[in-house]
Amino acid sequence: MPVEPPVTTPRDLAEAYAWFADGTGTARPIAGGTDLMVALTGELGEPPDRILDLWRLGELRGISLDGDAISLGALTTYTDVRRSALCREHLPVLVEAAATIGAAQIQNRGTLGGNVANASPAGDTLPVFLAADAVFVLGSARGERSVAANEFWPAYRRTALAADELLLRIRVPLLAGREMRFRKVGTRRAQSISKVVVALGWRDGSAGDPLAPASPWTDVRLALGSVAATPIRATATEAALEGRPPTPETADRAAEALAAEIHPIDDVRSTAEYRRLVAARVLHRLIRDAGGW
Repeated sequence: MPVEPPVTTPRDLAEAYAWFADGTGTARPIAGGTDLMVALTGELGEPPDRILDLWRLGELRGISLDGDAISLGALTTYTDVRRSALCREHLPVLVEAAATIGAAQIQNRGTLGGNVANASPAGDTLPVFLAADAVFVLGSARGERSVAANEFWPAYRRTALAADELLLRIRVPLLAGREMRFRKVGTRRAQSISKVVVALGWRDGSAGDPLAPASPWTDVRLALGSVAATPIRATATEAALEGRPPTPETADRAAEALAAEIHPIDDVRSTAEYRRLVAARVLHRLIRDAGGW
């Protein structure tokens, strides 16, 4: 059996930074631990030398409005998101995504920061952040910097975090007229790792008026998980949707474009062909629902 690594519990963010900066070894930050607990068995690679427990750091908590964006602390749990009046008003798509993750125990402990930094291509919130043009605020003893979501996952299970950095918070810009939709496909409706995750965003001049005719979409964002080595933006399909209203013809065109654009793999959860076809059908359904036909 692998030896359990020692745990360091910093009292504040400055102490957490100092531990990283003093060169005493490699640490794995932990919050809810819903991913790390699996890794400690040693079955998924070498366990970390030391664990840095961030759970008590109040500086990494909280959901608030920050100018023209909503700010989500890295230790925000899925339960926090589901209970947040701000998220329900300004980012209901994230509330919907949070409700699909695990059971109550996972939602009470699992955090947005953990989902982002774990960098699994099947992470359920990651396509939402990509489609929402989110920005990740990173910090270390050297200061803070911001990285756009579309630059944060350069390769499989890799992030833009430097060795001495922590993810502090997530900023999601609030754009007038933006609409977003989310859909997760798994083996079952609950407690399932995704086969395909789709998040779709756009701006529509007729948003909020159910009697207005469908108008062309602008600023289209289409992000997917579980179809590549990282969460991805389907830019060719976005181009097929940009400037077009959500009509049956547009949905057909976009679904064909997406099926041609993505190149998923076969694995233990699904086949590449299933993922390709289902992603296209999910997109078609989201456009249909938005168009009301």
